[in-house]
Amino acid sequence: MSGPVKAAPRINKEDDVPTVADLFCGAGGLSLGFSNAGFSSVFAIDNDKCACETYARNLGTHVVNAPIENLRVRRESAGLLWTVSELESRTPHVDVLVGGPPCQGFSSLNRRASAQGDPRNSLWTEYYRILSEISPRVFLIENVPQLLRSGEYAKLRRRAIKLGYDVASGVLNAQHFGVPQKRLRAFVIGVRDSIASLPQPADLKHVTVRAAFRGLSLRPNNRNLHVGRNPTPLSLKRYSCVPPGGNRFDLPAKLLPPCWQKKKHGSTDVFGRMWYDRPAPTIRTEFIKPEKGRYLHPKADRPITLREGARLQSFPDDFIFHGSYTQIAKQIGNAVPVVLAEALAKHVMQYYFFDRAA
Repeated sequence: MSGPVKAAPRINKEDDVPTVADLFCGAGGLSLGFSNAGFSSVFAIDNDKCACETYARNLGTHVVNAPIENLRVRRESAGLLWTVSELESRTPHVDVLVGGPPCQGFSSLNRRASAQGDPRNSLWTEYYRILSEISPRVFLIENVPQLLRSGEYAKLRRRAIKLGYDVASGVLNAQHFGVPQKRLRAFVIGVRDSIASLPQPADLKHVTVRAAFRGLSLRPNNRNLHVGRNPTPLSLKRYSCVPPGGNRFDLPAKLLPPCWQKKKHGSTDVFGRMWYDRPAPTIRTEFIKPEKGRYLHPKADRPITLREGARLQSFPDDFIFHGSYTQIAKQIGNAVPVVLAEALAKHVMQYYFFDRAA
């Protein structure tokens, strides 16, 4: 493209509800937050079949399960034509484009792959391609904080500015917006015909693990994903040795697995127990495994359940997940916390669609 692209005219004037499309939508945390804030979700795509089934069950069948590389978009007089192979979907003009391209290539847990050019990082070019084709008023990107120090982000920012967007970026902590979890994520927002900005932290008390788990039985009842693993007797002994806020270094030598006996240093979150009266640590995709982080229940001698993890990501209890327990844990851990997504959406509505927020 040789210069900035003018924003396409709005065509959904009948109800005048701003529309949003979600790339790399996963289970739909971002879409649900925007829906709660008054936006109309009209298109979503993800390559994870189970995540798309979850999205469709809760947010609508406008979701497409396909690689984004196969997606083509064409402007028409009545809006947009989205095409993937033989599947076609027509939507009105999209006002807001959101999405979180896979972050593994940027993650601090995968620095070596990122440095060598992780192929997942190339999906940023696909996000940019769709952005340039549909020309929304606003775009929003979510990823790990390392994104903002990457060459991919610098390139995306330059290209977005060339398309006519003002761009703002920064790292937000979910616990400052009412999410019961300390979760640092980078957000990038681009806006046409206005000054881009991110929401400021809310002036409120942090929501704790205790508050998030309120009403859930201490012993999993196997209803609505309040299900736990079946630990071995050895695992139960190990769990019982970890105090609130403790970790694998609290285990006696006789209970240490060989790999930990040799490794005297390392993360203090591994095999850690949460605190009741603090927000939870970051919920990742394997939060049902205590060997992956601070995922032991604050009181019970067990890892947290899928439902507890969903609550820490601020999903409502009536949100239904599809897939195996492992697939559901992945969907929960990958999601943008719904309450944080809603805060971002309200900010976008207030500052860039203010005539509809009155």
